[in-house]
Amino acid sequence: MDIEPTLPIPISYIGGSYFLFSIDAVTYVRREHHICGVLSGTLPQIPQQNVFLGLPLKLMPEEARLLVEKGVACIVDEVKVQKDGMRALMEEDRKKYLRELESQGQHAMRLQADRKEQQREKALKKIEEKKAAKARKSAEKQQQQQEQQPDPVNNGPAAKDPVVDLFANDQQGSGDMSRRSSTATAAPFGTTMGVTPATSYPPLPYEWSAEQRLPLPDVPSSYPLFAHLHSEGYFLSPGLRFGCQYLAYPGDPLRFHSHFLGVSAEWDEELDLMSIVAGGRLGTGVKKGFLIGGAEKKIEGSDAGDPSSVRTFSIEWGGM
Repeated sequence: MDIEPTLPIPISYIGGSYFLFSIDAVTYVRREHHICGVLSGTLPQIPQQNVFLGLPLKLMPEEARLLVEKGVACIVDEVKVQKDGMRALMEEDRKKYLRELESQGQHAMRLQADRKEQQREKALKKIEEKKAAKARKSAEKQQQQQEQQPDPVNNGPAAKDPVVDLFANDQQGSGDMSRRSSTATAAPFGTTMGVTPATSYPPLPYEWSAEQRLPLPDVPSSYPLFAHLHSEGYFLSPGLRFGCQYLAYPGDPLRFHSHFLGVSAEWDEELDLMSIVAGGRLGTGVKKGFLIGGAEKKIEGSDAGDPSSVRTFSIEWGGM
């Protein structure tokens, strides 16, 4: 079941960048508003991790501004919110929040202990099955040897050695299992597992004063092209790895390959022919279209940021 976050969604402004920390907000803006962002969180134990990143979600200034203009989100000075919120937090609220975190940690610890116990039982069961199979093979082999080479001497104590050895191994294995079982039982259950919440709400209130809110983000001159492609239903992501400004996807990037390499240009900007040729060759080589777009020259009384004022041209290299 999809959880709808409370609107407006707070976009945290930290160190010149825009972040979303709530998983509900991340899934909502991706599902409803085609905003993908880039996951930038990593695990403390794996500082070199660069394949599967997690929260927070870093937004381009264009994405943050688009959400604010749609009334879906607001820009929040996260440092000021944290400082003001912690000063206003009552001691009773603080203790209540810590108790909730402790309860969540205990629940997580119980789940982990149950999972480990199930894994231990499966491992012991496999060991017993292997020992039983080995015992059957040894018994069968011994019986075959006795049938093929009957010898009265083998009825003496020496004939019992393989059986005695096998029985001794069983005893030793049973003792090991008993010791492991008693150790697992005697081991302490442990303290509460540490839980690190992704957001500050609660315990901080989900509301922001005028001093804590920031104005619209500053965006590059390519924003009209971004807004235009977004209004046409495309999902957009940074295009640095393909030497462009935006990669335009016809649907969710998890399901589709990108169709265009988007590059913005001013309405009366002179374009280098070699740049157009290089972009067309690159786009065709990676099975994408090279798209150039920009807003029409601003006329008195018109809005240059209006997506409808943008014109785009797709270029393909015909010699490949």
